[in-house]
Amino acid sequence: MNFEKWQALGNDYMIVEDRQLPFDLTPGRIRRLCAPHTGLGCDGILLLTQSERPGFVADLRIFNPDGSEAELSGNGAREALLYLRRRRWTDQNEFSIHTMAGEIRGRITSTTTCQVDMGRARLRSDDFPGGPQDGRSALTAAGREWSFQHVSIGNPQCSIAMQTDEQLRLLDLGAIGAAFENHELFPNRTNVSWYTVLGQGRIRARIFERGVGETSASGTGAIGAAVAYAMTGGDSPVTVVLDGGELQVEVGEDLHIDLTGWAVPVVRGTFAEELIEELRES
Repeated sequence: MNFEKWQALGNDYMIVEDRQLPFDLTPGRIRRLCAPHTGLGCDGILLLTQSERPGFVADLRIFNPDGSEAELSGNGAREALLYLRRRRWTDQNEFSIHTMAGEIRGRITSTTTCQVDMGRARLRSDDFPGGPQDGRSALTAAGREWSFQHVSIGNPQCSIAMQTDEQLRLLDLGAIGAAFENHELFPNRTNVSWYTVLGQGRIRARIFERGVGETSASGTGAIGAAVAYAMTGGDSPVTVVLDGGELQVEVGEDLHIDLTGWAVPVVRGTFAEELIEELRES
């Protein structure tokens, strides 16, 4: 079973083509493959299948390390797009892939960078069924009330503005993140981003990702924070500073989103037959 491990701003995924799989990716197998000591150690799995849909190069499925399936990942999408171009699934620099969130169109800008058309963000969605039209609300978690902006970009985002960078730095996301992710307002759980404004068109964000925990970077989390910032009058494009690096998010007046950033391969390899047999029997 061949694979590649890619990372984008420290957000790392195992990429595997479906024709390489000797078994179905069940939640238990996903957890084992992603485990940090007994598996590959990664933030999830990107499964690529040659698409039978006209106009699409590949179908992309995204799995979290807890075994759940995600609708979309901005970093994962860039990794998949750059992988497909390097592996010559297409000779075009602009092409589409299909995800649970629908069409994602990428434009390769170099061997390590691409721009991704993420479609339009929405402020109302089934992931926040009781939310108002503008997606602005408040919740009580971790012993206090928090104002937030709901954003849907194929997956749910809950974005929270902090007054200072120091307040943002002192947040213990490991201790409080799960209370937001699993809050009763969000029937499908939610991703959470806390952000603060650094300057014109520039924000700093920390991300707690659904099914993952705190992560060094999240493309869709960065989008959630950028949209929330733009909704308060912030300038676009927005440079989002994350622990793993920077992403650029263009937020249109109609909330159309373009995400630009880099992704690179880290490891190419083959899983040992002993592990494959163990997983096959599980």
